[in-house]
Amino acid sequence: MKIILDAMGGDHAPLSNIQGALAAIKELGAQVVLVGRGEQLLSLLKQEGLDDLPAGLEIAHASQVVDMEDDPATAFRAKKDSSLTVGLELLKNGGGDAFVSAGSTGALLSAATLLAKRIRGIRRAAMAPVIPTGNGAAVLIDCGATAECTPEYLLQFAFMGSYYAKKVLERPRPRVGLLNIGAEPTKGANLQRQAYVLLEQAHRDGRIHFIGNVEAHDAVKGAADVIVADGYSGNIFLKTMEGAGSFMGKQLKSMFKKNLMTKLAAVMVADGIRDFKKLMDSSEVGGTPLLGISRPVIKAHGSSDSYAIKNAIRQAMAFAGSGLIEDITENVSYMRLPVEKAEKI
Repeated sequence: MKIILDAMGGDHAPLSNIQGALAAIKELGAQVVLVGRGEQLLSLLKQEGLDDLPAGLEIAHASQVVDMEDDPATAFRAKKDSSLTVGLELLKNGGGDAFVSAGSTGALLSAATLLAKRIRGIRRAAMAPVIPTGNGAAVLIDCGATAECTPEYLLQFAFMGSYYAKKVLERPRPRVGLLNIGAEPTKGANLQRQAYVLLEQAHRDGRIHFIGNVEAHDAVKGAADVIVADGYSGNIFLKTMEGAGSFMGKQLKSMFKKNLMTKLAAVMVADGIRDFKKLMDSSEVGGTPLLGISRPVIKAHGSSDSYAIKNAIRQAMAFAGSGLIEDITENVSYMRLPVEKAEKI
């Protein structure tokens, strides 16, 4: 499987991206197309001890880079020879099976929407990270792609998240919960109350397994396999989880360093601590898929190191081979409201 990698995107690019690509070729059997400044990439490959391109690695030259300071809505058009634009054009034209970038989230979303295109009938693409919960893991959709949503958007997020949970989490009947401030159907703002009605109807039709509203603390405990949210609320929920995990990790480290006895205790529970850190480490997952785009696109974390890039490529391979886009395309008619009904909401 051939994965197109934005070699210039991310805080540690291009070296970490090159190293991640090489690891993915060796460990995962991937084929990788590095998109970026050709001479710079070849020079860094030589530093890695490679005078010639290894089997499975290609380079597609792109002279420009989309920077974090660039306007995310127009950067890919203003810089038509950027690694982001060239990479997505390759994906669009069949030059690879999936695209991975650790660059600007906004620019990637805009470029993917306008170049690779949304699936016909999908109103907005959504970011759907897999997050750790008391039930093992859950799909959070959306976590920042669309801050202001309509009830129909949330309905579509629920469907897409449900299909993704079936493929990724291997949950045959994923429990879909609507992130809200209370469990009752009347809780929340107009958006949540109206979305609740649509999700409940989809449940009665047998299309999704909607379990109702879920509060944040219950979502973390594992109450749902799919957590549906507008991008604004979802992003706050995700960042709070990340911050809480980091805080807890630092507190544990400080606690175990207090005296000789606590240091000995730390040795005894070292495996458990290691597992906890791994659970909260986003680099283990690799990245977040943009669901609703007609071709597989993965957004890797901006601070991705080579390990995270390798895992993002692994995730892209799994996404491309999952049949998820086909599932969404075949069922999109169930996710759309009649025009007259949509106008009333």
